[in-house]
This record gives sequence, structure tokens and C-alpha cells, in this order.
Amino acid sequence: MNDASPALAEIAHARGIHKTYHTPGGEVPVLRGVDLSVRRGESVAITGESGSGKSTLLHLIGGLDAPDDGALSVLGTDLRAADDTARATLRRNGIGMIFQQFNLIPSLDVRANLGFQARLAGRFDAARAETLARDLGLSALLGRYPEQLSGGQQQRVAIGRALAGNPPLVLADEPTGNLDEATGDAVAQLMLALVRQRGSALVLVTHSARLADLCDRRVHLRAGRLA
Repeated sequence: MNDASPALAEIAHARGIHKTYHTPGGEVPVLRGVDLSVRRGESVAITGESGSGKSTLLHLIGGLDAPDDGALSVLGTDLRAADDTARATLRRNGIGMIFQQFNLIPSLDVRANLGFQARLAGRFDAARAETLARDLGLSALLGRYPEQLSGGQQQRVAIGRALAGNPPLVLADEPTGNLDEATGDAVAQLMLALVRQRGSALVLVTHSARLADLCDRRVHLRAGRLA
């Protein structure tokens, strides 16, 4: 199999990424030449100390912010050159995002939250949504609202929402950070199983060595560079 095979194609490619934040106290360099490639279907864990820039890197890959310097391409989109509209289109159509805070829409029930992003992308499939709800153990909870769910249940809904449109890339920022250890481990294993089942690439930011070890590859962010 050669590198041109779809199974090995790069889905995200970063070279020499720099990011500095400008604060009232002066400039704060966060990323100092990060190189990272993610291939289709693989899971990559990014670890590092608090404040090391893990979430910043994830947000750059997700088009939530732009790098100051370097090359960054995600799903064929040059994110240094892309404007806000192009980055929003990329997030809507190609990326599923899972956050520590769940970010569910409180006025929508579980069924509507699950289908929200897939509908925005024009890829909602009712049968697929029902299967996903079953796999996530949410079938009996579809009529409930976020405030009626436990933390673990809310995070499973967030995972389902990210996967419902079958995005080629899933980004997860400390997805189990608000859960107790047992619940977090169960949710993490379920998330990884579903991502692999659907053939999506996963980039995961985590403090958990246990969770990082479940991924195909692990990289560590230190002093603004990946090791």
C-alpha cells in the first residue's frame, strides 16, 4: 500500500505552527513551531502540562483561530489563508467537536441535540441517528432535555452530536474532564470505539495517561513544540 492510498491520506497537516497571544501584560508565545500530521482513520492524543497550548493547537486545527505563522491544512483547506466563512464551512461540513463543557443546547431535547450539527451540514439521516442513539445508550432518553441528564449522559449526547454527520475529523478537548474516573473511562472507550467504527480521524487533548494510551498515537506538547 502506498502513501497515496485513501486509507493513509493525511487529513490534517501542520508545519512550523506559531501562535502568540497579545495581552495587556505583553506577548505570550504559546506555540513555537509545531509539526503534526494526522492520517485518515487514526486517533492521536495530545498531552502536556496545563497552559502548554494543547487547546490552542486543537482550536487552530478546528479553524476556531488562525496561526500566526507556519502551514496548516485541514481536509484540503488552507487555514492560514481561509477567512471566517471558509473556516465556518469547514467546521460545519467536515469536523465534529467534543468539549469538556458538553455545550448542549438547553432548549432542545436529546433527539434534537443529536441531529443538530448533521442537519446544519445537510447530512442528517434518521436511521443513522437512531443507531447512534442506541450505541450510546440514549434510546430511552431521546425526549429528555440536557438539565434532566447526568454528566456522563450529557457527554454521550455531545459525542453523538459530533458523530451524527459522519465527519472525517473529530476533535475532542478534555472530553472526560468533568466526569468522575469510572464514568470518564466508560465514555472515553465508547467514544473511541464509535470513532473507529466510522473511520473518522480523532485528535484528542487530554491530561489522562489512561485515555491517551487508548489512542493509536500519543504526542506531548512541551515548550511550544510537540515531542
